[in-house]
Amino acid sequence: MRVSSVTVRRRLWIAMLAGILIFLALVIRLAYVQLWKGSELAEMAEDSWRRNIPFAAKRGEIWDRNGVRLTYNVSSPSVMAIPAQIKDPKMTASRLAAALQGSEEKIYEQITKRQSIQKIQPAGRKITEEKAQEIRAMNLPGIVVAEDNKRYYPFGSLAAHILGVTGIDNQGLTGLEARYDKLLTGQAGNISYLSDAAGREMPNTSDEFVNPRDGLNLQLTIDHYLQSVLERELDQAMLQLQADHIIGLMMDPNTGEILAMSGRPTYEPDRFREYPSEVYNRNLPIWMTYEPGSTFKIITLAAALEEGKVDLHNEHFFDPGHIEVSGSRLRCWKRGGHGSETFLEVVENSCNPGFVVMGQRLGKDLLFDYIKRFGFGQKTGIDLSGEENGILFKPSRVGPVELATTSFGQGVSVTPIQQVAAVSAAINGGKLYKPHLAKAWYNPETGEVVETIQPELVGNVISENTSKLVREALESVVAKGTGRNAFVEGYRVGGKTGTAQKVVNGRYSPNEHIVSFIGFAPADDPKVVVYIAVDNPQGIQFGGLIAAPIVKNIMSDALRYMQIEPRKDQIEKEYRYGEPKMVEVPNMIGATVQEIYEDIRSDLNIAKSGSGNYVISQAPKPGTKVDQGATVRIFLSDQDPGPPAQK
Repeated sequence: MRVSSVTVRRRLWIAMLAGILIFLALVIRLAYVQLWKGSELAEMAEDSWRRNIPFAAKRGEIWDRNGVRLTYNVSSPSVMAIPAQIKDPKMTASRLAAALQGSEEKIYEQITKRQSIQKIQPAGRKITEEKAQEIRAMNLPGIVVAEDNKRYYPFGSLAAHILGVTGIDNQGLTGLEARYDKLLTGQAGNISYLSDAAGREMPNTSDEFVNPRDGLNLQLTIDHYLQSVLERELDQAMLQLQADHIIGLMMDPNTGEILAMSGRPTYEPDRFREYPSEVYNRNLPIWMTYEPGSTFKIITLAAALEEGKVDLHNEHFFDPGHIEVSGSRLRCWKRGGHGSETFLEVVENSCNPGFVVMGQRLGKDLLFDYIKRFGFGQKTGIDLSGEENGILFKPSRVGPVELATTSFGQGVSVTPIQQVAAVSAAINGGKLYKPHLAKAWYNPETGEVVETIQPELVGNVISENTSKLVREALESVVAKGTGRNAFVEGYRVGGKTGTAQKVVNGRYSPNEHIVSFIGFAPADDPKVVVYIAVDNPQGIQFGGLIAAPIVKNIMSDALRYMQIEPRKDQIEKEYRYGEPKMVEVPNMIGATVQEIYEDIRSDLNIAKSGSGNYVISQAPKPGTKVDQGATVRIFLSDQDPGPPAQK
C-alpha cells in the first residue's frame, strides 16, 4: 500500500514534536535536579561519603552546696577502627590485643566487620592516657584514638547513692546521674572526613571538626562536710552494731534542702559492678519502708494539739502499763507503766497508752487526715528515682485497734524521707516542704547560673502556735525523757526515739527491731533535722540507747560547723541512775599542780604535758562542760604565769 507524501510529512512532524517534547522534559528534569534539588542531593551524597569519628562531650560536674566537686571527668580515650582502611587485619588485631590486653579473636572480629566505624570494646574503651599514646605511636592504618572521658570520684564512696553511677557510654544509670541525665550529658562532637565506596579517605579533602557541647554543672544542697560527718558515724555504727542496714538523713527543715543522706551498706561508684545490684540500686533513705515506731508519735501529738484534744501541762493520765482496746491489750514499753503523769510526761516517756488516748480523741477520720496531710502514704517527690510510697491502712479496715496502734506508729509503713519531711513540718511552723537535692545549674563555659531551684511548699499542716508546743515537748523529751542520750551540752536539742518490731514472714519478730531517733536543733529555731535508723542491731535494741547517741555525735559536729553559738538557756538535763553527769571544767591557769589535785581530783582526770609546777594552758578550755571523769590536759612550766586562778 502506497503512503502518500502528506502522511509521511505528518508522521515526520509527529516524530519531531515527540522528540522536542522528550528533550524539553529532560531539560526541565535536569534543571529541576541541578538548580532546585541540587544542594539537597549534594548534601545527601556527601552524607553517604562522610564518616564521623565521635568526640564525647564532657559530662556536667556535680558539686556540693559550697562548690566542692563531688564528681567530675577525667580524660579516658577510646580506640576505634575504620575497617575499610585497615590493610592487615591479622597484624592489627595482634598488636592491639597485646597493647590492650584483650582477646585477639574478638578484636579481629570487630575490625573486620562491614561497618564504617567500629568501637574496640571492651578492651579499647576508657583506656588511660598513657595507653592511648602507645596506640597512637603504633600508627596502625584504620585505627584511631578518639577523645573520651569517664567519671572520677575524689571522695570515693561519699554520697554514692545520691550521685549514682554512669555506664560505659557515660549515660546515667542510677541516682542523680540518671535523674538529670539529659542536662548532664551535653552533646557529642566529631571529626568527619570524606571516603570512597570502600571506606578509604578521599585524597585532597579536608577534615571537619564539630566541637562537643559540654553538659551543665549541677550544684547540690548537700554539704560535703556534713555528708562526711554523717557517713563517718554510719561507718562506726555499722562496725559496732553489726546491723543489717543503717540509714542517715540531715535536712534543713525550713527549705526541704537535703544536707546529707546515706545508707549502709554502700559501694564505690567507680567499681559499682563489683557489688551486688541491690546495694547500688537501692537508695535506702527513699526506698526502704518499715513501721516507724515511736518517732511517728510526733504526728499524733501535733494533730492532737492542733485540734485541742489534749493539754500538755494541766491534764493528767494514769498509765497502768497497758490499755484495753476492743478486747486487745496494748502494752506500754515499760512493764508496770508510768503511773500518773501529765500529757507532757506522756510524750517524755513515750507512753503508748497515753498516745492511744490521743488517737481515740482525734478519731479515725481526723487522725488519718493529718497523717496524709503530713505526706505519708505518698511519695515526697524528691528528685531521685526509686522512691517508695509507704503503706497506710485503708479507711474501711481501720477499726478501734488499728486506730490505737497507728497512734503510736505500729501498723503503718513509711520511708525515712517521709518521716524527715513530716517532722520538719511539725517543728518549723507547720510548713511541709518537698525535699530536694538539686540547688542550681551552671553553664560550664561561662560559669553563669542557668537555673536556681527554689524551695517548694507542699502545704501548711498545723499552726505556728501548735508547732511551738511540739518543739517544746520534744525538747523536754531530750532533756528529761527517753531521748536524753541525744542531749548536747550548750545547745537546745529536741527529738524523739523510735523502737519498732520488724515484720518477718508476716509476723512481728520478738528479736528483730528497727531502732531510730529523729532530732532537731536549736529547739526554738530549728536549723537542722537529723534522722538515724538502725535495722536489727546486735545486742540492745532501743532507739534511745542505740540511735540517739549517734544523732548526738552528728548534731555536736553539725551545730559547731554551722556556727550556731552555744547557749545557757537550755532545759537542764535530768540525770538518772547510772548516767554520767556533766561537770564544768574550772580555770586552772596560774594554779599549781598541788592545788589542782586537791580541788578536782574526784571529778576529772588530769593528764600533764611538759614539766614544772605552774599551769600555763589547758584543754578543754575553762567553762566547758564534759562528762564526769573526763580527762583534762594541763600544760606545765616552771615560770609562774601570774596570780593563781580564782577557785
